[in-house]
Amino acid sequence: MAFSDNFFNRIERKTSVDKNTILELARELQENDLKNESTLRNVIQKLSKMTGKEVSPEQENKIINAVINDKVPKDVDKMF
Repeated sequence: MAFSDNFFNRIERKTSVDKNTILELARELQENDLKNESTLRNVIQKLSKMTGKEVSPEQENKIINAVINDKVPKDVDKMF
């Protein structure tokens, strides 16, 4: 799936995370098992640090359950 620069610009405006950092994280995600709870916790913690947004343990558990149970929206572009 190819994303436009407009997509990355919207993410950067909302999160202050630049395109290269997003692409680096995407590569890391592709190399790991997204159904693995440990991998997901690491990714959530990295994103939390990158964006400066604190994620409570309850929020982290909800995110992990959503990903593991395929409850994540398929159209990522509409999330931003």
